[in-house]
Amino acid sequence: MDTTSLPPENLKPHHNFTVASVNLIASNPPKLVSGPLSAIFGSGSGFPELQFYLEPDGQHFLNFDLRITQIFRLGETQSLCVSEGSDTIKERTYSKGVTIQFKEEEESSSFHGAFEQWKREEVIEGSDLPNGTVSTSKSKFDDKIEASSAKMYFHYYGQLLHQQNMLQDYVRTGSYYAAVIENQVDFAGRVVVDVGAGSGILSLFAAQAGAKHVYAVEASEMADYAQKLIAGNPILGQRITVIKGKVEDVELPEKADILISEPMGTLLVNERMLESYVIARDRFLVPNGKMFPTVGRIHMAPFSDEYLYVEIANKALFWQQQNYYGVDLTALHGTAFQGYFSQPVVDAFDPRLLVAPAISHVINFTTVKEEDLYEIDIPLKFTASVGTRIHGLACWFDVLFNGSAVQRWLTTAPGAPTTHWYQLRCVLSQPIYVMAGQEITGHLHMIAHSAQSYTINLTMSGWLQECYNPNPFIQILENDYLTFCDLCSVAKMWGPGAEQGGILQTSSCRLDLKEPYYRMSQPQAYSVGQDQQPNQLLQSQDLQLASLDEDGSDFIQQPLNDSSAQIH
Repeated sequence: MDTTSLPPENLKPHHNFTVASVNLIASNPPKLVSGPLSAIFGSGSGFPELQFYLEPDGQHFLNFDLRITQIFRLGETQSLCVSEGSDTIKERTYSKGVTIQFKEEEESSSFHGAFEQWKREEVIEGSDLPNGTVSTSKSKFDDKIEASSAKMYFHYYGQLLHQQNMLQDYVRTGSYYAAVIENQVDFAGRVVVDVGAGSGILSLFAAQAGAKHVYAVEASEMADYAQKLIAGNPILGQRITVIKGKVEDVELPEKADILISEPMGTLLVNERMLESYVIARDRFLVPNGKMFPTVGRIHMAPFSDEYLYVEIANKALFWQQQNYYGVDLTALHGTAFQGYFSQPVVDAFDPRLLVAPAISHVINFTTVKEEDLYEIDIPLKFTASVGTRIHGLACWFDVLFNGSAVQRWLTTAPGAPTTHWYQLRCVLSQPIYVMAGQEITGHLHMIAHSAQSYTINLTMSGWLQECYNPNPFIQILENDYLTFCDLCSVAKMWGPGAEQGGILQTSSCRLDLKEPYYRMSQPQAYSVGQDQQPNQLLQSQDLQLASLDEDGSDFIQQPLNDSSAQIH
């Protein structure tokens, strides 16, 4: 790296800082200059600048033009300073860069504060930038996410106990490890960005697979723990840089060949981190770069679970008391009843509870737009395999790591090894009745909200049909009377609705994915239906997805659950 000689008296410094050392990362090999050294902000050359004196005599220094310079905090006492070289359509390059080591965190904080002040006063307000403008607008993340939700979110993931919970999900962690190590050809010699790095475990996996360099981007306080963990593995850690900040806000010194992340929440989309994953793709990934994971699928099927339905309904029995310390609570029973059914149920259930083959909604992370994730509408169409009462919609997800060598799936399906995501069920407060072979239709409509989750609107419908059993079970449905036959599993309606030649049953519910009911009991033993074999409803027709590779080769051999699944 070139340095320049200039007498120090020509400078007009406004801020002077002492640094412990400077590492010239553009040198080959990188050159470490130990201090104490001086870092000075000034404008002696006619423009705002930052100069690092590399020798005590002040005769050799490295100059950074603040108009095209960016500084990133890598840790409590370490920072990265880079100067932009050029910015093309394909990638941004940097002409020079150094890592700065301070002795004290206080000195580091003061240095960053001075940099922000100079950028604001001398650059943004005082002059035009030769390579574009510096954005002073509010963060895109902050625009769509309420501050209280973000604070709780980053506090939660900034705690080691929650990271441990995820690390000890061996299905999750083992699948990621296998996907990376089995596809070393995709990582070796490549630049990797770990989006939402957490503890840094995926960054370490990428380094194990031979990555040239890994940028671990983490916005929570976990970034500090990740730095310690990575420093504790120095052979791998020398190729990993931890950057504390949101992917929506940070700048990186180079583009990534591959993104790796674990952005999945309950029902795949909860916590809205998929949007950050897509933003990182658009900001950092080179054209035709790899994404691990590559594709996500939400699977859905109607289910019948009388135990669960009664359990939820019974929660509201408290509000049926007419003399609770002399108070009649029944006025709130209806509201409480609906409230309990507004919570999605998160648990592991027996796949034999499914009463129709599952369908799938596919999200291709390499092509989906961020805005497509704001509102997701999935039409539902099933054919019942048995006659029964349907209590709602069961959902789970899986993701594909489309490696060049091995295509690996991570699934949360019922009957598969349980993950910390479990499965999710939307329970209808009013079940619907079906017979074998009957069509079930509806919609699953999910709308993102500012608390980093989704409002779920579920509607399911099915036609009632006639039964000739002389001793059916009778239930009153508002102004109509419904008989349900346990022998032939067919229903009959009479009353006002029957005069129209039958009735279309429609049941709806509105749920908040942010507030689930965590029901972590083990799946109960259910008898297999007469015409239903275990797990048969998880089997599906094959669907060949278009290749994500340039050469057009097929990459998915894993069957999807519905030949009409949509790719977005």
